[in-house]
Amino acid sequence: MEIHASTRDMLETLAPAVRFQPDFELLDGEALKSRFLDGLTTTAIFATESGTRDMARAIIRAAAAACGIHSASIQDLYAARGRGECTGFTVPAINIRGLTYDTARAVFRAARRHDTGAVILEIARSEIGYTQQSPAEYTALITAAALREDWDGPIFIQGDHFQFNASKFAENPEGEADAVLDLTRDAVAAGFMNIDIDTSTLVDLSPPTLDQQQFHNYERAAQCIQLIREIEPSGVTISIGGEIGEVGKKNSTPEELMAYMDGLRRSLKERGVTAPGISKISVQTGTSHGGVPLPDGTIAAVKLDLDILGQLSRLAQERYGMAGAVQHGASTLPEDLFHRFPELDTAEIHLATGFQNMIYGHPAFPRDLLTDIDSHLRHHHAGERTQDQTDEQFIYKTRKKAFGPFKRALCDLGSDVRAALGESLEDRFVFLFDQLGVQGTRALVDRFVRRVELPIAWPLES
Repeated sequence: MEIHASTRDMLETLAPAVRFQPDFELLDGEALKSRFLDGLTTTAIFATESGTRDMARAIIRAAAAACGIHSASIQDLYAARGRGECTGFTVPAINIRGLTYDTARAVFRAARRHDTGAVILEIARSEIGYTQQSPAEYTALITAAALREDWDGPIFIQGDHFQFNASKFAENPEGEADAVLDLTRDAVAAGFMNIDIDTSTLVDLSPPTLDQQQFHNYERAAQCIQLIREIEPSGVTISIGGEIGEVGKKNSTPEELMAYMDGLRRSLKERGVTAPGISKISVQTGTSHGGVPLPDGTIAAVKLDLDILGQLSRLAQERYGMAGAVQHGASTLPEDLFHRFPELDTAEIHLATGFQNMIYGHPAFPRDLLTDIDSHLRHHHAGERTQDQTDEQFIYKTRKKAFGPFKRALCDLGSDVRAALGESLEDRFVFLFDQLGVQGTRALVDRFVRRVELPIAWPLES
């Protein structure tokens, strides 16, 4: 693994491919991709000096822009869907928790194989914490993966579940709001042009009316939307998602959706926000994040209410002009369910834990490393184990939290191991893209999504 010791060292190494006189210039894109990009990505993650990390990230984004790759909002495609101008597909939103560069490379290879354009790569607020990936790092790695795989055109990077913590909100509402708003600022500055606000944790089912129950949900969502519209780059309308049903809780209803949307529209109007509100809405239909592990570590069958999902998606489209409903917690669903989502006009489906399980359970994944990971979890997360959990259930639920502490070890995996993991992930993405109907959507993306040059924050030593 190559990690540049300093910005000067990095620029000297990159001299055959890039230069600054004074602005950035890409001299040899092929050389950058084949000879230098892997070292840039590891420097963007692990360089000791923050300025060197920032410079590596900026060079990756600038080189990608020079090669026709740009971080984009999916807003205009979703608006077209809300107008009925395109349908028949469900956009996969893929959470990448670890081996981010390699996994994203597999996504772009799979997308190129069948002309897929409508695919989102995302990371949640919680994942940013336990995977130790800042928005700036995440954007750099996704962008580097696109560059390495000769992608061109838009890439959709999304902040998933920018969620209010209900207990922290109860103790200090403005403090928790500020934390989410600060993260949103960081994400937009890093190039996240798609943000999913999750204030569904603030729903209170005790008041008698649905409007009262949804009040904090839509009011705090409006607060976040107002900020996003104030800070989004010129020429870009960031795609924003809202949520009415906390994943893993009770199923959503049409009445709840209408109460949330009508309240949100009122609140945005009172705040003077005239730009679009949300482009999609996440609902609860019976899933939970990562699935429900049984005592032997296998996953329980899910009772998914597909009828309510289709009903809510049509309501979102027909009454509010949105792309439709969003299904969370879907990566561990049975294989024969995925083709149903396009049939139900589901706008978007979020996929995460299934890919994590593939990595940890892959025959090529080193058993000694997996043993170290599980031992770490038993020692450092023992307080999260419930009395009724078996060891298999505990490990299954906590393995996601090993991606941060073991980030360096994962990046140090041999090229043969990473290639084997990447090949299996690529095949899985091809299957999902086919089932979700997004193969062949590149033409739709090119039709509706405009290129906008985003500003790149160069560190002072540039």
